[in-house]
Amino acid sequence: MKNKLKNSPLADRMRPENFNDFLGQDEIIGENKLLRQAILSDNLPSIILWGPPGSGKTTLAYIIAKQAKSNFIKFSAVTSGVKELREVIKNAENNLINGRRTILFIDEIHRWNKSQQDALLPHIEKGTIILIGATTENPSFEIRGALLSRCRVFVLKQLEKKHIINILKRAIKDKNNGLGNLNIIISDEVIDLLASMSNGDARTALNVIEYIACQMKNEEITFEIIKEGFQKSYLLYDKDGEEHYNIISALHKSMRGSDPDASLYWLSRMLEAGEDPLYIARRLVRFASEDIGLANSRALEQAVATYQACNFIGMPECNVILAQAVVYMAKCKKSNDLYLAYEKAAYDVHEHGNLPVPLHIRNAPTKLMKDLDYGKDYKYSPDYDYKETQEYFPDELKGKKYLK
Repeated sequence: MKNKLKNSPLADRMRPENFNDFLGQDEIIGENKLLRQAILSDNLPSIILWGPPGSGKTTLAYIIAKQAKSNFIKFSAVTSGVKELREVIKNAENNLINGRRTILFIDEIHRWNKSQQDALLPHIEKGTIILIGATTENPSFEIRGALLSRCRVFVLKQLEKKHIINILKRAIKDKNNGLGNLNIIISDEVIDLLASMSNGDARTALNVIEYIACQMKNEEITFEIIKEGFQKSYLLYDKDGEEHYNIISALHKSMRGSDPDASLYWLSRMLEAGEDPLYIARRLVRFASEDIGLANSRALEQAVATYQACNFIGMPECNVILAQAVVYMAKCKKSNDLYLAYEKAAYDVHEHGNLPVPLHIRNAPTKLMKDLDYGKDYKYSPDYDYKETQEYFPDELKGKKYLK
């Protein structure tokens, strides 16, 4: 690895420049994988790299830049727009005339709006540029369908702890671009802790060790110092992003599957990372009717009481209230009869439209309505000891049964 700018962050200085130094993602760029072959043969299609922070998206783009014979240009979707894109396209067209392709790398491409993403379409279609888009957000939600159809999506997974440990040890020993000249004193156990707290994010791990090492020259780095070095919640949880929905889904499915222990785990994942407790409480209210329903009608009372209690006292005191409700929901007998019955009824509403209310169960507050037979022959249930037989459905749906 060549010497890099000494004033750049450690994560940038330690960025691998070839596949031999790139750790993880063997599923997509391991030996004999199609993407790796396409990169090495300079025959790369337009691609979207989707993965969590620090999983290697930008690094992989730079390795492609090193391998490719094409002109490589990097954009940040935060600072660049259509105006800059026009200049890139102009140069790319000239390069293409001279037989050289242009690879355009757009970091955080999900930050580009609809019109900005649309501006790429004709140039990808014509082959003027080869696009590499990097995003931490689900492309299905954040990338235009027309753009997705012109690109291959590759999913980068969160790095494993063993990969982070190797990256950290390499940085600590490297005397050219790493921290090798600082004589860091750190045990394998502390490195293991740092790797765990980094949640598969190599950039976070390197940023933390660099920050600590620069303050702790010739002093031993301990567990307490590592924890202090983070100075923030290190739990991966984006309240507006996909991980938010992944974890609430995991909670919901764990309760549905009657696993109170897993339910508690996913609840704590949300609360410890800063989720709004009232959001969770609202989800429990829904769960009480959707997945428990008539099997235990008190579940809804418990859920509503949980919401009210959380609203009264807030975090952190309401965590045990939510825990009580989550365990209760998980242990309850389950039934989705209500949920399915409503779906059937809603289907009939959309299928048959505005069917007329039968005359005998219509309201008749005026003489005209009575003259039109509104309410005629209606049987008042109490007069029949609630054993009367009469039809309440429109004629087209007579005899329908939604509930089992």
